[in-house]
Parts: sequence; C-alpha cells; structure tokens
Amino acid sequence: MLNKIKVKLAQFMQGRYGIDYLYVAGIILYFVLSLIQTFAQIPFLNMLLTIFIIWIFYRVFSKKISTRRAENQKIMTWTSKLQRKVKPVWQRIHHVRTHRYRKCSECGVTLRLPIKREEAKWFVRSARIALA
Repeated sequence: MLNKIKVKLAQFMQGRYGIDYLYVAGIILYFVLSLIQTFAQIPFLNMLLTIFIIWIFYRVFSKKISTRRAENQKIMTWTSKLQRKVKPVWQRIHHVRTHRYRKCSECGVTLRLPIKREEAKWFVRSARIALA
C-alpha cells in the first residue's frame, strides 16, 4: 500500500520543478510571518500568508522548469551578494577576543592579526606589497 503511494507520487512529480532554495526560504518566511500573525493579529497579513503559501506550492508543482530555475537563480545571486557583505562582519564579531582587523596602509587589504598582549603597535603590511 505504502509502496503504491510512493510510486504514484513519483509519477506525479516527474517533469515538475520540485523543491529548491527559494522554496525552503519561502517556507521559513511563511512560518516566521505566521508566528508574527498569531501575536499581532493583523487581518491583511493572514490573507497575504494564504496567497504566499499558494504561490510557494505552485512553484513546486510547476512544469515550467526553465522559468522556475531562473527565479531561483535570481534569489541565489541576491543572497550570495548579501552573504559576501555579512560574512566579514560576522567573522569580526566572532573573533573579537582573539584577533584584530587592520588595513594595510599601502594597498588597503584588511588583515586579521592576533592580539598582542604587550603595548607594542603593529606595523601592518600585506603580503601583496611584500611580493611586489
């Protein structure tokens, strides 16, 4: 019985787009907004959530694979740009007790240096300058 259901579901999903990064991000956003909705009781948000979940499942069951792939690629490009901006900030916060970040006075590259315990100052110069 269970095997028949699996086969039928696999046959139904053939040629359909399926789950991707945008689907996962959409489901997470849906649950966050629905949690906000339970506390805030905004009537317009409830209707918006219903439309949003219908759109998410429409994308999953869609047979327009090239269109869905292009949508997902746009989101992946946007998130990778955002991650490139956020990651250095997160690393600075994470290593605040063990390292200091200084810029090279000549080329402007940011260097991660271990904390010096004595009162000496770092002379900061990147490897790019040393090799040139």
